[in-house]
Amino acid sequence: MIRFVKRVRFLFNVRRSVPFLVDFFRSSDVSAVKKGLSVGLVAFYIWLPLDLIPDVFLVLGIVDDLAVFTFILQLMVKMAPLELQKKYELKK
Repeated sequence: MIRFVKRVRFLFNVRRSVPFLVDFFRSSDVSAVKKGLSVGLVAFYIWLPLDLIPDVFLVLGIVDDLAVFTFILQLMVKMAPLELQKKYELKK
């Protein structure tokens, strides 16, 4: 339950994540492998024809997509250098 609350709180802070994402991909401190992995995960999820919860169920389908986006974003925060995490006050 605590993990769910942390993810919801992280999701509400997504507006701070856009500048973080720009700096993440522009940073020379982040290896090309980490950048490629991040893009690959997003591309794989978009390419994958199956969702955990189909989008036919409007609200649950959207929540499912947001949960996957949040999970990938959290992985990117963990892969980011400490300077970027501190700059945007993002915690692992």
